Amino acid sequence: MTGIVSPGLNSKFCTYNYAWLQNWQLSKEEGVSSEGTRRTEEQGHSLGDGLESSTQKRKSLRHFTRARSFCKARAGLFKKILLSLLCLAYAAYLLAACILNFQRALALFVLTCLVLLVLVHRFLKKIFGKKLTRCLKPLKNSRLKLWMKWVFAGVALIGLILWLALDTAQRPEQLISFAGICMFVLILFACSKHHSAVSWRAVLWGLGLQFVFGIFVIRTDPGFIAFQWLGDQIQIFLNYTVAGSSFVFGDMLVKDVFAFQSLPIILFFGCVMSILYYLGLMQWIVQKIAWFLQITMGTTATETLAVTGNIFVGMTEAPLLIRPYLADMTLSEIHAVMAGGFATISGTVLGAFISFGIDTSSLISASVMAAPSALALSKLVYPEVEESKFKNKEGVKLPRGKERNVLEAASNGAADAVGLAANVAANLIAFLAVLAFINAALSWLGELVDIHGLTFQVICSYILRPMVFMMGVDWADCPMVAELVGIKFFTNEFVAYQQLSQYKNKRLSGVEEWIGGEKQWISVRAEIITTFSLCGFANLSSIGITLGGLTSMVPHRKSELSKVVISALFTGACVSLISACVAGILYVPRGAETDCVSFLNTSFTNRTYETYVCCRELFQSTFLNGTNRPSFSGPWEDKEFSAIALVNCCELYTSAVCA
Repeated sequence: MTGIVSPGLNSKFCTYNYAWLQNWQLSKEEGVSSEGTRRTEEQGHSLGDGLESSTQKRKSLRHFTRARSFCKARAGLFKKILLSLLCLAYAAYLLAACILNFQRALALFVLTCLVLLVLVHRFLKKIFGKKLTRCLKPLKNSRLKLWMKWVFAGVALIGLILWLALDTAQRPEQLISFAGICMFVLILFACSKHHSAVSWRAVLWGLGLQFVFGIFVIRTDPGFIAFQWLGDQIQIFLNYTVAGSSFVFGDMLVKDVFAFQSLPIILFFGCVMSILYYLGLMQWIVQKIAWFLQITMGTTATETLAVTGNIFVGMTEAPLLIRPYLADMTLSEIHAVMAGGFATISGTVLGAFISFGIDTSSLISASVMAAPSALALSKLVYPEVEESKFKNKEGVKLPRGKERNVLEAASNGAADAVGLAANVAANLIAFLAVLAFINAALSWLGELVDIHGLTFQVICSYILRPMVFMMGVDWADCPMVAELVGIKFFTNEFVAYQQLSQYKNKRLSGVEEWIGGEKQWISVRAEIITTFSLCGFANLSSIGITLGGLTSMVPHRKSELSKVVISALFTGACVSLISACVAGILYVPRGAETDCVSFLNTSFTNRTYETYVCCRELFQSTFLNGTNRPSFSGPWEDKEFSAIALVNCCELYTSAVCA
């Protein structure tokens, strides 16, 4: 025992023995009572107990230290075991959900597949990345590289010609949209700052990527279904805004008042985007898209990153991604950053447009397609003639959010979105009021010379009608679409989309196309083309917003920024118009429009767009030959239900064959 007792305890034992001897002598010589002796013995026993408890604590501490060392040494193994158990549990949960109702579990299944795809990509890159790089080294040979470029360009050109020849044979109106793309490209080339310095690699790759993405989303069934599903999920997600806005404003205001219906979506979307930036997910997506555009188009890292960021954030937020590099960027790169801001819309504003009832998949497609097109057309209008400092192919690294936790990120995102929502509301109030005043002034001036109904929209419908026609819009729809494009450019895209939503609601409600010689709505094709043409911040009021945002970051370059902003605005507007032309080339009718015979074979009692289109087709295929019974031609001939369908259509709409 003495071998392990500390010096402090030995001194205590010595004190105890000395005290005991003294007490024993006193009790023997002076007759001290036995109570003092018992007290001294109790003190000795307590010291012994303290020694034993201290020893036990030391043993416990030694066992705890060993256990902790054991856990530290095998922490990786424990982590893998726990992760494996969690993965197995999640796999079992996903399997059970898919077996019970796959349609209900589709969203979870898609998200799981995306995560697995990312993990597999990282795994393969880690194992085969260096080997693949070594295998591709021979392709860096200048002659081989040049030969492959020419072969690829030739194949792409032949494929485009064959595709246009075969695809437009059934729908010749698509060639008008293709001619529109050529027209806009030629106009921009004529306005180019340096014609001989144009990088045709960037131009052709950008337009090609835009076209290929459009084919996938608009023309192919998997792409169309996927983006329709994505749009539906976003709509469901945005509907959760009602839970917060109804609590604050009440159900009545949320259902009937625009400000309480659409503006809270901006707050909700801003909060979600801030959380995604804090987690690093948005930075990862932006960097991957930017890397792909950079290696294909040959653009620099900073301009590509800013333009890609514009898909998700606004034209003043995207330059913040490259703020440390703005001072050293060339004018061509600054022009590309500005054009990207004018050509796209932010994620928060996207949510507001969706709340108007605008087609979600078209909005998402237009915003994504605008990124490569903005880079391409910017390099056509303002080519690079300086030496850039940011040609590094590894790109620019984006830091994660500065917030300390998710709650702080959510709170900051919602607070920042308040300013955007207030800005939207203020712009709508101001621009609608100004537009009403301008229309009243124009109407008064027109009546002085017996021109009635002169408005800003009417002027735009005449001036912009040829341009809209070249986008692929039917001539009958051109005046209404030209009005919307003019409102978007000269006032605000919010006002234009709000007017478009009114046209769409009339169409969906089954209102007749012409009432009193006045067109009430535009066709689905014109609607899709218009959605693409309005998707962007390219309007006159955005000039001040862009200059104010960039000047605050690099005040010493204010004169240079002012020099290129008008050109960037014009380029951004043309990006949206070319996207509309691509939509016009690729659009094909879907749904009841393609099979009215099957649609009218079912029972229908309400006015809808499908019933109007199919009934109009039935009226055109019906003729009276002097007998009481009408005759039918085309697909309605020899169909037993044709007469019944005609009676049902005549109950909903008026026509000469119904008399």
